[in-house]
Amino acid sequence: MIKIKSGSLDDFFDSALETAKEIDEKGSATPKHAIWMELDDLSKILKPSRTALIRYLREKDSVYYSEILSDLKKSPSSLNKDLELLVKYELINITKEVNSGHGVKKVIRSLYINEELEFKAAV
Repeated sequence: MIKIKSGSLDDFFDSALETAKEIDEKGSATPKHAIWMELDDLSKILKPSRTALIRYLREKDSVYYSEILSDLKKSPSSLNKDLELLVKYELINITKEVNSGHGVKKVIRSLYINEELEFKAAV
């Protein structure tokens, strides 16, 4: 399970300190699989249109940018903002694929297709 948490820089360093103490005591640490996110960004990701996008991407191995526009009926500017936010926290990967004679296509892949995502907000 991947935990997506909000918190301050202090929260992140407190978590890192706990991990360091665990390593000192046990010689190893239990993997935490956590992504720390700014509270403002977490609230943006939890908007219904973005959670729909996350679900959509997790259902597919990879998808073309143009397919997302069509299937989710999003504008390019809206989709670009959504994808930028997801790339920032490494939830997706965007690559370009040559479309012979027609330029390039953006290919979007979810990096956590088979992982459960848990969102937590600390206020």
